[in-house]
Amino acid sequence: MKYDFIIAGAGCAGLSLLYRILQEPTLQNKSVLIIDKDTKSSNDRTWCFWEKNPGLFESIVHAKWNTLAFLSTDFEEKLDLGSYTYKMIQGIDFYNFVLNFSKKFSNVTFLQERIVAITSRENSAVVKTAENSYLGDFIFNSTGLFNPKITEENSLLQHFKGWVIKTETPFFNPEVGRLMDFRVSQDNGATFMYVLPTSATEALIEYTLFTTTVLEKETYNTALKKYIKEELKIENYSISHEEFGVIPMSLAKFEKNPDKNIINIGTAGGFTKASSGYTFQFIQKDVSEIVANLKLENNLNRDTSFENKLYNWYDRTLIDVLLSNKLTGEAIFTKIFQKNSPEKILAFLGNESTLLEDLTIMTSLPLKPFLSSGIKQLLKKN
Repeated sequence: MKYDFIIAGAGCAGLSLLYRILQEPTLQNKSVLIIDKDTKSSNDRTWCFWEKNPGLFESIVHAKWNTLAFLSTDFEEKLDLGSYTYKMIQGIDFYNFVLNFSKKFSNVTFLQERIVAITSRENSAVVKTAENSYLGDFIFNSTGLFNPKITEENSLLQHFKGWVIKTETPFFNPEVGRLMDFRVSQDNGATFMYVLPTSATEALIEYTLFTTTVLEKETYNTALKKYIKEELKIENYSISHEEFGVIPMSLAKFEKNPDKNIINIGTAGGFTKASSGYTFQFIQKDVSEIVANLKLENNLNRDTSFENKLYNWYDRTLIDVLLSNKLTGEAIFTKIFQKNSPEKILAFLGNESTLLEDLTIMTSLPLKPFLSSGIKQLLKKN
């Protein structure tokens, strides 16, 4: 059997694309095969993002904030996000939402198999698993099969350990989250804590680092315990959920179209923002564009727009500054949050800012290190 679409990987990107296909009347009857080695039955991650209006997945937003705090050794402020709202979606809620919706469609097939290869043909492409091979007109890939080589020279890793903790008595203000708290040891590199309270007695506490290598497992736990005790002043709590993740923040080039009839999505397609690790909203914009092109039967081979090339250059410049230790992460983000409005910062980080806003952000940072890194990245062919 030949499928109209094969989605390789049922994570955020794959399921977001599936949901948008099934929402589009001209596409919802196409035959779709989704292949993943996992069942997507566990709460393995949490996505946080910001947007101005209710989004496609608004019904499963677990918590939201209009005020976030930024804290460093030199600067502390509660940030009014203006027209933006910071939102949290739990992985299991997202998986269940899309999987339950897709059950209405007999033309959608799920397979739990391990993908080992994806190859192109003249008018189709093939996914090979450990058990079988499957033919499709287009394959949308979110696996790591086409990923560039990630090294300590070309990439930082955003790695994090998160605990959802519950306190015995009310402690948190669920109206205010901590977006970044740099008042922790910076010995390993750019390091900060998130604190996102979902009620007066529950919050996600996440220890996050931008470094070239991950840490020993117990180091994350030690840092979380220390922060909860010494900074949050919480002695009695229980841990109801744990999660760990590693996201590449890379100068390496992620291909959008590695071969004919193969389209990379999600991190595989370069839709994890290199300078911040944020992915959820960039995936939504990408898959929305894909569905629009499928609806119009346009060519799916995608060139990067000038605007996105500009944002890619900004990202690469920041990564180079951090990799070369010209400035610390704490110093960079402190300067940005000291000198710019939260709304402009979120627009900039979300690739939604104007050129004038970009210039405002850039001029709030030390010129010399960013100029040298920016020129270096402009001269690179990648």
